[in-house]
Amino acid sequence: MPAAVNAVRRFLLPDLGEGLTEAEIVAWHVAVGDEVALNQVLVEVETEKAVVELPSPYAGTVVEVLVGAGETAGVGSPIVAIDTSVDATTERVPTLVGYGPSEGPPSRRRRNGRAHLDRARRLQAGSRPLAAPPVRFIARQNGVDLADVAGRGPGGIITREDLAAHLSAAHRPAPASPERETRAPVRGVQRRMAEAMVRSVATAPQACVFLTIDVTATTQLVERLRAHSHFEGVRITPLTVVARAMVLALRDRPGLNSSWDEKTAEVVTKQYVNLGIAVAGPLGLVVPNVKDAQDMTLRELSGALVDLTTRAWAGRCTPADLSGGTITLTNVGVFGVDAGVPILNPGEAAILALGAVQRRPWECDGAVALRDVVTLSLAFDHRLVDGQAASVFLIAVGQILSDPTNLIALG
Repeated sequence: MPAAVNAVRRFLLPDLGEGLTEAEIVAWHVAVGDEVALNQVLVEVETEKAVVELPSPYAGTVVEVLVGAGETAGVGSPIVAIDTSVDATTERVPTLVGYGPSEGPPSRRRRNGRAHLDRARRLQAGSRPLAAPPVRFIARQNGVDLADVAGRGPGGIITREDLAAHLSAAHRPAPASPERETRAPVRGVQRRMAEAMVRSVATAPQACVFLTIDVTATTQLVERLRAHSHFEGVRITPLTVVARAMVLALRDRPGLNSSWDEKTAEVVTKQYVNLGIAVAGPLGLVVPNVKDAQDMTLRELSGALVDLTTRAWAGRCTPADLSGGTITLTNVGVFGVDAGVPILNPGEAAILALGAVQRRPWECDGAVALRDVVTLSLAFDHRLVDGQAASVFLIAVGQILSDPTNLIALG
């Protein structure tokens, strides 16, 4: 009989980058006794930047979960133990791609990976309802057991719509409910964002300027671009044009693209634009950013914004997506409001809010006509930007939107 290799490996919380030192366990996808396959998702963890799925570096059996859901673990600390005992005549190669080294020797003899993965999937499907991680996250935030939700997606998977319908029915008020108050814990992305907003207001003297403009030419341009073959398959909106206008306006006004170094009392001016886009999704408000937006065409910028907002809504932004922003754009118009006073993303000098585009009577060529009108709001850090500089920047953005031929003239 061949000798057995007995090895219980502890999986250490990996370094997720961007200087993060800890993460909160959101949910385990496995339990003690479950068999797991190589690179099968073990757990969802949440940093102050994003929710991240961690795959297993080993195939084997879970023997101990060391950190429970809702608890915080430090980078490099063990979170789960997996028994990788195998027949010595078989081979396994534990590899965790993209998350650095883990405990244990670099390689072993490999087991039939396909059969093991299929078995793990059957176990997983049989023991827990089928749902994507963002749906599971929303369910946990609302105290919903997914076993109580009917899944109408392909293969019985529970979709966001299924969960929303369940929540709507569950939260319909009873005829005579004794509860007059409810309490819910604030944690994860929502807690991190709340802390960031408090830090922003406490550390930066913030002011705001407003500009209401006629953007009929921009809305007409967007309609023409949507029908143009060059933009086929690209979702272009007025927000895309605003984003491009901001990038162009920053060329001669770099003070809006700077930050304050608290340690040295220096102004750090960025020669690149990492354009943040505020997204209010199921996980809370997050602000991923388009890296090096200054080098992108209008088409490229449109694609990058759609990709970011889609992943942010699904809770799939990486820590890198959510770090390093230099200036932010937020669209409060999607909520149906004319304008708002946005709060600075910590570490940035300015944030521009786009209000709802509305048809209004407006002076045009000496007469009153119905035009597409919008209000822009620019909040800024008064240590870095004074009122004149903020106003000049906002007017420059407005001029491009009022006459988008400037997009071509300014390159």
